[in-house]
Amino acid sequence: MKLSRYEQETIVNYNAGEQTAILYTRDKAIMRKLDTLVADFPDKYKQTGQDEVSKTYSLPKSYVSYRKPRAVSTEQRERARQMMIAKNKAKGD
Repeated sequence: MKLSRYEQETIVNYNAGEQTAILYTRDKAIMRKLDTLVADFPDKYKQTGQDEVSKTYSLPKSYVSYRKPRAVSTEQRERARQMMIAKNKAKGD
């Protein structure tokens, strides 16, 4: 079944009283990432449900994070650009 971009939602649900978060998704990219985590870390990530368009997972609530945006200075950006140019040249040789 083909879902629109709008329908490819992901919902994370948890509360203060429990240590586990529940993640429901209809986004195939998120499913692939979480399926890999379930395979690699079965003690932490578990698939708890599935239907034809969605999957549900459980994971430790502490794995849900909120981060401030990364600030990159003009100098850092230029150094990274020069480093990638050098690596690409070296790879081409």
